[in-house]
Amino acid sequence: MLSQIVSALSVVVVAVVACSAYFYFSNKILDLALPVKDGDIRAASRNLNRRALVRPWLFIGPALFLLIVYLVYPVVATFILSFYDRAGLQFVGLANYKWALGDREFRQSIFNNILWLAVVPAACTFFGLVIAVMTDRIWWGNIAKSIVFMPMAISFVGASVIWKFIYEYRGGNDVQIGLLNAIVQTFGGTPEVWISIPFWNNFFLMIILIWIQTGFAMVILSAALRGIPEETIEAAVIDGANGWQIFWRIMVPQVWGSIAVVWTTITILVLKVFDIVLTMTNGQWQTMVLANLMFDWMFRGGGDSGRSAVIAIIIMLAVTPIMVWNVRRANRELKGH
Repeated sequence: MLSQIVSALSVVVVAVVACSAYFYFSNKILDLALPVKDGDIRAASRNLNRRALVRPWLFIGPALFLLIVYLVYPVVATFILSFYDRAGLQFVGLANYKWALGDREFRQSIFNNILWLAVVPAACTFFGLVIAVMTDRIWWGNIAKSIVFMPMAISFVGASVIWKFIYEYRGGNDVQIGLLNAIVQTFGGTPEVWISIPFWNNFFLMIILIWIQTGFAMVILSAALRGIPEETIEAAVIDGANGWQIFWRIMVPQVWGSIAVVWTTITILVLKVFDIVLTMTNGQWQTMVLANLMFDWMFRGGGDSGRSAVIAIIIMLAVTPIMVWNVRRANRELKGH
C-alpha cells in the first residue's frame, strides 16, 4: 500500500514539474524566436502581435494533441475498421452493417437500450427532484441528502455486487440469504431467480443504476431549487396555491434547465451502460445491451474487430446528438447571461 501511495505521489510530482517546465521553456523559446527590439518599433509591434497569436496555442496545444490522439484518431480508426473483416485485414464494405441489421441479438440489445433510456433517466430525475424538494423542508435534510448521495461513491461493479446479494437465490430448502427472496418468503411467496426472468430482469438491473444516479440528480436539482426566489413561492401561497400546484407550476418550470441537464447527462451514461450488466448477468437471459455486445464481439470467441467497431460507431452516433444539444443549450444560457 505504501509503495503504491509513493508511486502515485511521484507521478503527480513529475507531471506537475513537466507541465511547469513545458510552459516556461515554450514561452521562453517564443520570446527568443520573436524578439522585441527597441530600435525597430514596427518589427517590435509585429512580433508582439505574433506572440499574442501563438501564445494561446502553447497552452491549448498539449490538450489538443491528446484530444486528437485519444479521441479523434480512435473514432476515425474505428469507423474505418467497421468496413473490414474480423481480423481487420480484408475490406468487406457494408457487410458488418448488414449483419447488425439482421442479427437477433443486436436487435435485442437495441430494444434493451431503448428500455433503459425510457426508464432510468426519467426515474432518476423524478426521484432526485422529489427528494430535493422534500429534504429542503426538514431539519435533517442534509443528513438525508448525504445518505441518498452515498451510492455515488461506489463503483458500478461494487454496487452490482451489493445488489447481487439482494437478488440472491438459494434453491431447494436452503435458507434464502437474498434480501428480496427473504422478504417474499416471509410473506408466503415463492423465491425466484429474479435476474433470470426475461424482460423483467432488465428492470431489476435498472434499479441499480437508479439507486446510484438519484443522488447526482438530487444534488443538481437541489442547487437549482435553492435559486428560486422566495418571493415567487410566497406570492403563490398568498394566491391560494397548494403544495402540489407550487411544485408543478412554480418550481418545475423554473428549474427546467437543470432538469434537462440531469436528464441528458444520465441518458448519455445509460447509452454506455456496461459494468452492471456484465457483473449481474453477463448479458444472459435477454439482458444484453450494446456496450456488452461490443465487448463480446471484440474480446470473446476469437474476437471480431469489424462487427465490434460497427456497434461502437452506433453507440457513438446515439450519444453525439445528445452531447451536441447539451453543448448548444449551455452556450445559449451563457449568451443569455
